[in-house]
Amino acid sequence: MVRSVLRPGSGTSSGQKDHLEDPLFTRSIGRALDVLSAFHESEQPLSLSEIAQSAQIDRSAAQRIVHTLRRLGYIRRDEHGRGFLPDIRILDHTLDYLRLNPLVRRATPVLLELRRNVRERVDLSLFDDLRVVYAARMQSKRETFHATLVGHSVPTYCSSGGRAILSQLDSAEADDIIERSDRTPFTPRTLTDPAAIRDKLAEARDKGYALTLEEILIGEIAIGVALPGPDGRPAGAIHLAGSLSDWKPEDFVTRFAPLISEAAMDIAR
Repeated sequence: MVRSVLRPGSGTSSGQKDHLEDPLFTRSIGRALDVLSAFHESEQPLSLSEIAQSAQIDRSAAQRIVHTLRRLGYIRRDEHGRGFLPDIRILDHTLDYLRLNPLVRRATPVLLELRRNVRERVDLSLFDDLRVVYAARMQSKRETFHATLVGHSVPTYCSSGGRAILSQLDSAEADDIIERSDRTPFTPRTLTDPAAIRDKLAEARDKGYALTLEEILIGEIAIGVALPGPDGRPAGAIHLAGSLSDWKPEDFVTRFAPLISEAAMDIAR
């Protein structure tokens, strides 16, 4: 299973102190979102005590917030009554974000056509500091459950799309992201040495795409190309992934690098 990435907005956010010093910041809303964020890394329903611990609030406050969110349809009891789970109203906000995001709207028809042509997995990810978050996932027949889910994230420093993004940033900003990343390896082939990662960024900058081999999943080869936002900074990336049981790396690059690069240019127009 892919190791989880810390998501911003949780009770452990490094910006929490800044929030407390902001006179316009509404702490009760922040605590409610911390409660929802408690489910980010959970594999099962959470008890009230577990929610309180994750959100860094007392049990009484957690009880009131959970009750309110249940009444509004954002949290529910699991069917066995053993704990709490997110509820369906959260999906309304996912839909709002995706349909109103201009990059997602521009990219989707291009990615659908790319997926029809390549018959391998095609993903669109959005840049979020230490991680990239999948906003579209067009899987191949081999994919696992997690590989099909919008909202799943992988580290910027070791994913193909993340490295493509880093290669388009200035070196100081890219170095800062690398240094702040939890570089615990996913596989024996995950690059964790900052100098080695910087070499890969230079290679991606020169070629126009980033190539990763088994850095997140054993047996996976992936190409990533960055997508610019309105200000010219990279806002996301396309990932195209296949299996090393089907492809030699050089053949994969020869076949797919021109196609994914062309798709990125179509989206950027």
